[in-house]
Amino acid sequence: MYSFDLNDEQRMLTDAVNRFARRSLRPVYRQAEERRSISPEIIDAGWELGLLPASLPEAFGGFGDYSILNGVLYAEELGYGDIAIALDLLSPNLVAIPVLQCGNKRQKETYLPLFCDAEHPRATAAFLEPNICYDPTDLNTSARLQGDSYILWGQKTMVINAEGADLILVYAREGRAGQTQAFLVDANDPRVVVDRREQWMGFNALQTYSVEFEGVSVPKENKLGGKNGINLQKILNSSRIATGALAVGLARGAYEYAKDYAKDRKAFGEPIAYRQSIAFMLADMAIEIDAARLLIWEAAWKLDEEKEATHDAYLAAQYAADMALKITDSAVQILGGHGYIREHPVELWLRNARGITSLLGAVIV
Repeated sequence: MYSFDLNDEQRMLTDAVNRFARRSLRPVYRQAEERRSISPEIIDAGWELGLLPASLPEAFGGFGDYSILNGVLYAEELGYGDIAIALDLLSPNLVAIPVLQCGNKRQKETYLPLFCDAEHPRATAAFLEPNICYDPTDLNTSARLQGDSYILWGQKTMVINAEGADLILVYAREGRAGQTQAFLVDANDPRVVVDRREQWMGFNALQTYSVEFEGVSVPKENKLGGKNGINLQKILNSSRIATGALAVGLARGAYEYAKDYAKDRKAFGEPIAYRQSIAFMLADMAIEIDAARLLIWEAAWKLDEEKEATHDAYLAAQYAADMALKITDSAVQILGGHGYIREHPVELWLRNARGITSLLGAVIV
């Protein structure tokens, strides 16, 4: 049975990321939202934490071992700082973690060292498609083997940092009725067409694009996992609970802000936190956050122990996404009219929380 106590290494990890979130992300997230861009200095500072290299083996240039639970711990802290900046910072994970999980020896030796350099890698993934009935196991994007290469056709949406990327991990249906596979694609190929930047209700600091693949030729050795291909469910499981952890961090930030506001805001001679309706709402918020966190931790622990946890990962992620929306909405209610104006961050957090359910359809981190 797993323990609820963090070991010394995990405690150091969460403390370091929490300091980064408080000192570097919290002061700039509103500015990044308004400008619709993130300062490269912020991303560079986050990359210096070494979160991804610490998850890669020494044989490939890293200095640690991959742990889904450790990833969940730092994802929550980054989500507490700002979820849009967190997604930008974690975009290299979109390639590195699937390569680590499913890549063959040659692919690991070729690509994983790229994620251990001093500079933030220009790599991302393309999974989500602009379809109403989107199904990750039945994609419209196709990959057809022609000689020694696969030819990719299709359109993807919500591709983080597609403009300027050097490498894109593209998920596509192999053959007419084949399984979902992943292909390492040179983003500088002229047949990789990056369309306009997308406009969203939230995540305005995050640059995402629609990308079209117009007959892109990919060497067959760039099919992730080689002949055996990928374990799609394994990738989805770790991605979903990481997204759920970001949601927990976002909700925690909203709860703490609303709690502090309720303690400071006075009405009829006393803080509104003394009012039973507000106090009960805050208590429910705290309960929901802890419940979601424990579901995420349990699913992560099971996956690290190589237990069957598909059901656990899906439910934990879905619960966390619903919880984040509920908590941020409650925070807006506690602030009353102030919750609806940009002077306070809760309206931003509510808009970001609304988008988390969309992220669950894509491979994020």
